[in-house]
Amino acid sequence: MSDDPEIEKIKQKKLEEMIKQQNLSQTQSKILELNDTNFTQSISLNNPTLVDFWADWCGPCKMMHPIFESLSKAYQKIQFARVNVDQNQNIAMRFAVQSIPMFIMFKSGQIVDKMMGAVGAPGIHMICKKYSN
Repeated sequence: MSDDPEIEKIKQKKLEEMIKQQNLSQTQSKILELNDTNFTQSISLNNPTLVDFWADWCGPCKMMHPIFESLSKAYQKIQFARVNVDQNQNIAMRFAVQSIPMFIMFKSGQIVDKMMGAVGAPGIHMICKKYSN
């Protein structure tokens, strides 16, 4: 730690800027966090909803998150959502999610497509292009 008050001011200002930027990027995200209370309503929309089934401990899930986040901004007609399978086991069991990451596209409450694994940007692009018309 520095005893120089000027350096401390600069560090404090930089920290505040970083926190502000982090909060801003979180509010810009259009990815819904789904659970038992909002899942059915969210997938029942006429617009397609792409749901990422994931868990904190899953390396491939962590790798896919920035890709999913980025593409959520590119496909405005598709609602992007996530389900943490550890916190929402009922939902995971209801859709027989046995491997993660798993991506399920819903339209009007029905499953219209599925992809399993760390499919990367090409996989997410493929499924989104199909349903973004």
